[in-house]
Amino acid sequence: MSDAPIAIFDSGVGGLTVAAAIAKRLPNERLVYLGDTARLPYGTKSAETVTRYAVQATRSLMRFEPKMIVIACNTASAVALPVLAAAYATIPVVGVVEPGARAAVDASRDGAIAVIATEGTVRGGAYVRAIHALKPDARVVQRACPLFVSLAEEGWTSGPVADLTAERYLSELFAAEEAPDTLVLGCTHFPVLRGPIAQAVGSAVRLVDSAATTAREVDRILAERGLKRATPAAAKFLATDAPERFARIGSLFLGREIAPDQVELVDLTP
Repeated sequence: MSDAPIAIFDSGVGGLTVAAAIAKRLPNERLVYLGDTARLPYGTKSAETVTRYAVQATRSLMRFEPKMIVIACNTASAVALPVLAAAYATIPVVGVVEPGARAAVDASRDGAIAVIATEGTVRGGAYVRAIHALKPDARVVQRACPLFVSLAEEGWTSGPVADLTAERYLSELFAAEEAPDTLVLGCTHFPVLRGPIAQAVGSAVRLVDSAATTAREVDRILAERGLKRATPAAAKFLATDAPERFARIGSLFLGREIAPDQVELVDLTP
């Protein structure tokens, strides 16, 4: 079982930031990544729809007989994790919300935490619940930043458009007298916009994304279960639409080139 892959999925290429963090921490692991590019974004859809998509993505990945499922999407983690954990009880299912919440609580100096995410994640309040479970007196504010997903998927991660969008979303929130001291990047697309976001909120604000903390959680679980792989293996990539575009934009998120012929086109619909 230790040689089995880790299955990872997201609505698009954003979850590759999580895959990159896992690959950096656990370089021997074989990763199978699925981006549901035909139906992104998930963040504007209902919880029922996102859960259905997450179940379909996981069902497709099960043909690789994975030893773990990683939901590299904050929206899907927030609404679909309990369903997937119940359906696939024999293997661990890891989301990105809980690790991100823990990192935010650890990073914050006085418990004033802001969360930026998709509309679906903000609406569901998963980060607020997860942070308050760890620190009941934390002061948490949320803001939906849906355009960040579009910018990231287009590869517009710097320049005037990205800078102005970040300024419009965040400047007022962080100019307040009791501004948050910590900002959670509550969508796996957002880390590639770290530069414009950091510029908009100021150098005193600590930025937290869930990729590194999720990788630590994956490492911990594999170690506890004796499931770490001993020798390196190549990653595999799946997309539900436009594999050439997935390879081009996904390379920015993964931090290394993805060749178009490395991406398999799959259909998740029944």
